[in-house]
Amino acid sequence: GIVGATLLVVALVAAWIGYGLYTYPDKRRDGTGKVVEVIIPERASFGRVARILADAEVIERPFYFRLFGMQSGITNKIRTGKYQLRDNMTPREVTQALLAGVKDETVAVTLVEGRHMLEFFDELAAAGVADRGELERLARDREWLAGHGISGVSVEGYLFPDTYRFRRGDRAATVLERLIERHRAVWNELADKHANRLAKLKRELGWNDHQVLIMASIVEKEAVEPSERPRIAQVFINRLTSASFASKRLETDPTIRYGCMVVPLAERSEPCKIWDPSQRLRRAQLDDAANPYNTYQHKGLPPGPIS
Repeated sequence: GIVGATLLVVALVAAWIGYGLYTYPDKRRDGTGKVVEVIIPERASFGRVARILADAEVIERPFYFRLFGMQSGITNKIRTGKYQLRDNMTPREVTQALLAGVKDETVAVTLVEGRHMLEFFDELAAAGVADRGELERLARDREWLAGHGISGVSVEGYLFPDTYRFRRGDRAATVLERLIERHRAVWNELADKHANRLAKLKRELGWNDHQVLIMASIVEKEAVEPSERPRIAQVFINRLTSASFASKRLETDPTIRYGCMVVPLAERSEPCKIWDPSQRLRRAQLDDAANPYNTYQHKGLPPGPIS
C-alpha cells in the first residue's frame, strides 16, 4: 500500500544519496585548473564553508560536501585563512587543503614611541595588518574599552610602541589587544620597580594609573632627549602643585595639537578645523577654550593621554 510505496521511495533516495556520496569525494570538478583565492573566515560553520567554496566554483554540490565532511568527522577541524585552490580539485583534495591550513603571512611593524594612535593605525593599515577604520572604531568604542579595563575616551596611551610581527589581514581587536597586553606587561614591571615613588606620586597628587599615564604621555611629547624627561616632568608637576603657580595650567602645545588632530572631526572645535597641522599653532588655537586638550585654557591634566 501507500506505506510500502513510501518506504520504497525512501530506500531508493537513500541508495541514490549513498552512491553519490560514495563517488563524490574523489570526483574531480570539471574545471580548467585555474587558481581561485578563497577566504575562510573565523568561526565559519562547515555549511558556510561549503557555500563559500561553491560560490567560488571550487566545489560542486555543497550538500554532498557537507555530508562528506560530517562522515569524515572534519566539520570542526577546518582552519581559517586565505587559500589558493584550483577549480578542478576533488572534494577530498579540497578538504585536505583546508585541514592542512595555510602558512600565516606575517609582517614586522615598528610602532615608534611618541606617536599618537592614528599614526599607529596608519602604519598598521599600510602594512596590511588590519583595517584602519575598524582599528579606530574599536579604539573609541567605550564599551569595548571598558571590557579591557580602560576608562578613557579612547585606547590612546595603552598601545605600547615596539616592533611586532602580525598576521596580514588580522582582526582589529586581536591587534589592539596585543598592543594593550604589551603595555600592561611593561607598566606592571615599571610599577613594581618604582612602587614607592609611584605610591608617593599618587598620594601627593591624588592621581590614579590613568592620570599618571596622561602625564607620562605629555612628557614624552615634550622631551627631545630621554635625559630631559625628569626635568620636564618636574616642571609640569610644579605647575600643578606650586602655590606660586596659581593658574594650575600646564600650558603645553602638544596637547592642543592632539585635540586638533586626533579628536574625532565632528567633535573638533572650529579653530581646530581651520588649522593646518603642518603649520605652527596660531592665536586662534591657543585661545580656543572649546578644545578640551587646550592646557593653556584648562587647568590640570587633559582628558586623556596624547601619545
